[in-house]
Amino acid sequence: MIRVILPYHLRTLANVGEEISLEIDEAGDIGSVLNALEARYPVLLGTIRDHVTKRRRPMLRFFACEEDISHEPFEYKLPADILSGKEPFWILGAIAGG
Repeated sequence: MIRVILPYHLRTLANVGEEISLEIDEAGDIGSVLNALEARYPVLLGTIRDHVTKRRRPMLRFFACEEDISHEPFEYKLPADILSGKEPFWILGAIAGG
């Protein structure tokens, strides 16, 4: 069981609190988290990953153990602290502008 923290706009869309718990597959990678999240909350399909390309939406960032892993491939293995539930996997809305 892992913990996931979503940005406000995605929490509102999925009608969930700040933190949710998910069961993910054995791969334990970014893609596993996104697959489980979209399976449990189908309303989030296309909001985190593009429908066609399956690439991360540009205004979202992924963090694991305070490290920005947004540009890692979806096959990137998550740290043990994320997989154990000790630390949450964060999906943040990026801030743009100057």
